Amino acid sequence: MTRRLIFSTALALAALSACAESPIRPPSPPLTYDRLGSLMQVSVVDRATGRELPIYRYRGEYWVAGRPGARYAIRARNAMGERVMAVMSVDGVNVVTGETAGVLQNGYVFSGGERSDITGWRKSDSQIAAFEFTSIGNSYASRTGRPADVGVIGVALFRERVPTPPAQSAPPIVLPQRDGFGSNREMERRSEAPAAVAEAAPPAPAAQSRSADSALGAESAASAKGGLARQSPPSPSLGTGHGRRETSHVGHTTFERAQSTPDEMVRIRYDSRENLIASGVIPVPPAPPRWPRHEGPSAFLDSEMGYVPDPPARY
Repeated sequence: MTRRLIFSTALALAALSACAESPIRPPSPPLTYDRLGSLMQVSVVDRATGRELPIYRYRGEYWVAGRPGARYAIRARNAMGERVMAVMSVDGVNVVTGETAGVLQNGYVFSGGERSDITGWRKSDSQIAAFEFTSIGNSYASRTGRPADVGVIGVALFRERVPTPPAQSAPPIVLPQRDGFGSNREMERRSEAPAAVAEAAPPAPAAQSRSADSALGAESAASAKGGLARQSPPSPSLGTGHGRRETSHVGHTTFERAQSTPDEMVRIRYDSRENLIASGVIPVPPAPPRWPRHEGPSAFLDSEMGYVPDPPARY
């Protein structure tokens, strides 16, 4: 009996050792980013704290968690050494013009290396209406009859066209002559040369300089079917409201896009933290076990080694 007891105890200790070597690992933290983009780094800033909201990647999309009533800004940093134009939309609405967003509409022009916070809907050259997280029904897009794209921030980025230097005119053709006269063949070549030169020389390009405010009317109509945020996302719990008026000064400049399609697109969706947790965008680690637990009955009490004793007599 003694040998059997010792063997059983060894098995119990081995099982305990195996459990100790395989602890339960918590789930890996979610993949997050501070900002997105290569031409321009884009992030969303909580204006109350000044901190950039973490951007969560989930199933190929990027999300931030908003807080109802909080004001926010779209922070953009030009990572290039040249000017870049950013056409921005919130909830499918252009933040400068208030139009249903299209990539060829007006936007903000950033100098090389410039950083700026876009804090609201542009009302004039000196005022904005602050971006603030609010209910869907109170969002600016819903109040203006455009609730389909609530819950998304979009930035279309364009590089600037570099002017082409004018073509150099071809040098005159000099033909050999004999005794002050050319041969009949040489005379024919000489008479044909100006026409050949005229046909070969490319025409000088006309000067092109368009304003970012005025050169986009026809382009906007052509891009009506290609808006920034016509993605039909599922109905979120948050939208962006038309907040209080604030002072924000801008100037005007000219900008000609290098091409009609964006060089880069940044798209960030947003919702409440509760919704993002419920949908799995933000994973929640399990609560730590409360051990030892003192509530309720105990399965093991301190006792001496031995065997099961008889119960006391009833009488």
